[in-house]
Amino acid sequence: MSKRTKNDSVRRRHQAERKQRQSDSLETASRPDDAGPMRLNRYLARAGVASRRDADEIIAAGRVKVNGAVTTEMGVKVSDHDAVEVDGQPIQPTDLAYVLLNKPVDTLTTVSDDRGRKTVLDLVTIPKRLKDALFPVGRLDKDTTGALLLTTDGELAHRLMHPSHGAVKLYLVEADQPLTEADIERLKRGVDLDDGRASADNASFVDDDHRRFGLQLHEGRNRQVRRMVEALGRRVVSLDRVGYAGLDLDGLRRGRWRRLEPHEVNTLRRSVKLKPVVF
Repeated sequence: MSKRTKNDSVRRRHQAERKQRQSDSLETASRPDDAGPMRLNRYLARAGVASRRDADEIIAAGRVKVNGAVTTEMGVKVSDHDAVEVDGQPIQPTDLAYVLLNKPVDTLTTVSDDRGRKTVLDLVTIPKRLKDALFPVGRLDKDTTGALLLTTDGELAHRLMHPSHGAVKLYLVEADQPLTEADIERLKRGVDLDDGRASADNASFVDDDHRRFGLQLHEGRNRQVRRMVEALGRRVVSLDRVGYAGLDLDGLRRGRWRRLEPHEVNTLRRSVKLKPVVF
């Protein structure tokens, strides 16, 4: 075997080992610090059914069975050994996994597509048991790129998407025509959209031709950035979300993903008033 062939073989083996370590890390993802029997609403939230508050309403409506019996008791505790159903469908919390993806264009922010188009989950290679429970937190439209969080942590996802918490989103926007300083001020003061007034937390130019600018939002309405720019009489040419809830894409190329570090997970959970998890 030539030296070059041997080096290539070693490099491929090391790459395979790195991928396996990453897969193993996701396989043994974090557990809540109070693992064991838990209140039924928390159990539903960990299974991604609903937030704890919404889970209370589901329980009160008699839609939940525990070990074959309907229960409407909010305080009942269950464990992974109990059989829990919601609307006749069995549910079970999964291990917690947290993935940050740099979404490319022409990729759908959904778990599947009946027309066979590429989805964000097609880009993530993790064990099937976790992948089947993984879902995106919020949405980026097909032509928008950038930071997208995917997780099995339903409780965290529901809180990050809830307007009361308002996860901060940072965008790099390119318009088809230059904007003026007055336009930037309008974005910060607010523009009228068909579903109400919308304003940026901050906005500023990033180059001298005034076609590219940064935008900070805490809202998450459908196509909000594009519609805000259209309200100024311009059109968005490219839209890249460069930050989400304190997470950035530093070192993460387009179409690639990484699992969150433990401190990033717990910073996210604390930001929405959830207990940290133990890794």
